Amino acid sequence: MKDLQHLIFFENLLTEVNNDLVREGRDRGDVCVGTTCFQLPEVVYSLPGVFPVYLRAPRTGSIDMGTYYMTSMTCEFARALLERGLEGGYQFLDCLIAPAACSQMADCIENMERLNVNKKDDFFIQLVDAPMKNDDNAIRHMTNMCRRRILEPLHEKYGIDISDKALKKAVKIHNDVCKAINKIGEYRKEDNPRITGYEFAVICTATFAAPKDLILPYLKETVKELKTREPDEDYAKKYRARVLLCGSEIDDPAYIKDIEDAGANVVFDRYCFGSYPARIPIELNDEEDILFQICRQSVTTNQCPRYMDGATIDNRKKVIDTLAKEYKADGIIVEQMKFCNFWGYERAAMTNFLRDDYGWPVLSLDKPYVAGGQGQLRTRVQAFVESIEIKKINNK
Repeated sequence: MKDLQHLIFFENLLTEVNNDLVREGRDRGDVCVGTTCFQLPEVVYSLPGVFPVYLRAPRTGSIDMGTYYMTSMTCEFARALLERGLEGGYQFLDCLIAPAACSQMADCIENMERLNVNKKDDFFIQLVDAPMKNDDNAIRHMTNMCRRRILEPLHEKYGIDISDKALKKAVKIHNDVCKAINKIGEYRKEDNPRITGYEFAVICTATFAAPKDLILPYLKETVKELKTREPDEDYAKKYRARVLLCGSEIDDPAYIKDIEDAGANVVFDRYCFGSYPARIPIELNDEEDILFQICRQSVTTNQCPRYMDGATIDNRKKVIDTLAKEYKADGIIVEQMKFCNFWGYERAAMTNFLRDDYGWPVLSLDKPYVAGGQGQLRTRVQAFVESIEIKKINNK
């Protein structure tokens, strides 16, 4: 297929956290908020004059210092973030607002605060409690936390407008980004998709790495470009199976490329830094409090295994089954960041449920954050693709 016009630009945004668009946002005077997880609604720190950057640690080598402070049996993502902070990689941030989503990420943020990884006088850190259920009490709790621990500190420290008008503007830009990403992702439903899983992962991940209003023009141009892009004629030779990839944190699209190089086209992304559920537009009404509506969507659409009530667990399985059918997947890959508490349990349970109760071929993967083991990954994916092909032959 013809190369996408802005693909290299999107790829370059992911090579460092303090990328060109982040610097452009800061040069115009915006407050840059670092965050780590999707437990908190992204919109509340996407107000006029402020933008979020999801912390990543691209091109990570050693995580020895992160391991020293957090031990070798904790999440490699959390250790890599701490390592990058100790290296001085997050000096460009004006504040760090993160959910206490898991004990390991909470330890990472507490270490950053204790070790003073940012030397700015006005820099502050907020570790925000997040619910573990999606009932009305959880929504009220999230609303209260977002107001007290995010909006009010941003207003008091940096004078950010936190009015309903500002929130509506943030929702509008958020929805524009979501609609663009969803239009791009829709092409993956095609029998011969005109966009690869790797390309989509690059574009989607970039939306978490830059100010929304600055990246939006590039997204709109890509939407327009894809309308006339011709799909790859050698699709059947290159990709022997279609898979849905679900799991924990994936912020490096090279992981998706390795999977696709092994013959499995990733047609949907249900993982952290993926499009679902983070890129669902927010529908507002005029009757209820705006912040409450924003928080309600964040809580009720959350697909993280942190939410442990029975109905939510059942819903996560149904959502994956529905999406896999909608995007014509042949199988499902369930991945887990190495030593992730929540996904350690979820991966084992989800693998069995999707295979035994829903009849899907499932591949279960344990993913390190630091790049390595690509050969092993490709071997396992190739074997999984072959098993899908054999199953198709036997069912004829």
